[in-house]
Formats: sequence, C-alpha cells, structure tokens
Amino acid sequence: MSKPSFWSTPLRYFRWASHERPAYFWSILIGSMGPVTVLTVPPIRRYFGDVDPEPIPLTYPIPKGPRVIPKGYDDE
Repeated sequence: MSKPSFWSTPLRYFRWASHERPAYFWSILIGSMGPVTVLTVPPIRRYFGDVDPEPIPLTYPIPKGPRVIPKGYDDE
C-alpha cells in the first residue's frame, strides 16, 4: 500500500500519519495550536474577569523628607 498524498486526501493522510508516525503527527498538531491560543486566550480571560497584574517596579521608591534613624539599637 502506498502512502496517501496530503493534498489529494488530507483526512486519509492524517489518519495514516497518526498510526504510522504518531510522534510527528501529535507534535505538529500540538505545535499548531500555539498561535491559535495566543489569539484566543487573552480575550477569554478578560471576559471571565481575569486582569493582568500591575508591572513589577524596577526601582526602589525613594522616600520623601529626611531619613528617620531608628533609636534603641545601638551597641553601646
């Protein structure tokens, strides 16, 4: 039996590939779902009320006014 060609009968080819080459078949199938999820998951998350967290600060905030030195921790 010859291998079915993809362009003439794609469903038959997928069936053949899933039986004869399962690692290739499933890796291509799962890998092709990546771009689809990038486009569909964020709107679904926002619809259900999940919001993006605030960005992590990259610097430490500088307090206003003079520095308060703690008292009572001297080694004397």
